[in-house]
Amino acid sequence: MKPLITILYDWPRVVAGFLGWAAPLAVRIVVGWVFLWTGWQKLHFLPRMIENFREWGIPAPEFLTPFASGMEFVGGLMLLLGLLTRVVSVPMMIIMLVAIASAKWGDVDSLQTLLGFEEVSYFVMFAWLGIAGPGPVSLDHLILKALRPDRPPADYGA
Repeated sequence: MKPLITILYDWPRVVAGFLGWAAPLAVRIVVGWVFLWTGWQKLHFLPRMIENFREWGIPAPEFLTPFASGMEFVGGLMLLLGLLTRVVSVPMMIIMLVAIASAKWGDVDSLQTLLGFEEVSYFVMFAWLGIAGPGPVSLDHLILKALRPDRPPADYGA
């Protein structure tokens, strides 16, 4: 039984220890790339996006549409770079909550439907990045390493 435990629990834990840098990098690349380009598209079709925000009942669409679109673009870029990852994750989570509440809530008829929205998946990824940090392959890691040499960047999740 002990060799089975070693194979099923210990080895995967050891392998995962060597690959701990990959998960935050992969999540940052996926959400960063998606939001960089969706933000870019929304900024280039701002009048139509303002109309969409108005139809969804979002207040002050003339202000909030360029703000949210710009945040998606800049936030996506910052996530790709791993810069201020924890800070950027919070407004991105809020954007996802607003998207669900305004544009998707009418379609919710079950927990399965709600959890099937890509916005929920993005919300969870932003929350994970906000909690776990950007990982060692990030500008946050380099900045902390340079500015806080007395503490390892891993203390910050970077």
